[in-house]
Amino acid sequence: MDNHDLTRTDSKFAEVYERNMDMVYRLCFVLLKNTADADDAVQSVFLKLFKHNKTFYEREHEKAWLIVTTKNTCKDVLKSWWRSRRVDIDALPEKTYWDHDEQQRDILEKLLRLPEKYRTVLYLYYVEDYSVKEIAKLLDRKESTLQTQLSKGRSRLKIELGGKYRDGKPIQGSI
Repeated sequence: MDNHDLTRTDSKFAEVYERNMDMVYRLCFVLLKNTADADDAVQSVFLKLFKHNKTFYEREHEKAWLIVTTKNTCKDVLKSWWRSRRVDIDALPEKTYWDHDEQQRDILEKLLRLPEKYRTVLYLYYVEDYSVKEIAKLLDRKESTLQTQLSKGRSRLKIELGGKYRDGKPIQGSI
């Protein structure tokens, strides 16, 4: 590979990174619940992408690959020996990539308290705008299971928010 090919590869990688970094970070944060682990996981996801020199034929394929890889990377972090031996801090960090809107922060805080199966499904459905069918394919679950998890997750989140919902969605903002 000559320098010209390397430059082209680097610029394509940079484009994919810029286009998806926020989405990957948010998903890592939702799954791992802290900025340090989320930052590390984001690096791991994009390092995997870079090492494998993965080529995508469309943006949806790119996004789907990154979501599945992110979820698997976060699972590995959660299973790691280091994580099981340290003390978790329950409070949200002061700075995240989320807007600092108080209502949005409250919704995020409540979302992070939900079990992982509800957190992930609600995040993919409301934040990333995936359909139930698309989420089923990404997570390798049945659509009926996801419908149930969405319903139960919404109910739990509604209770956590003290009924601050209208038409199944948080008032003035999204998750």
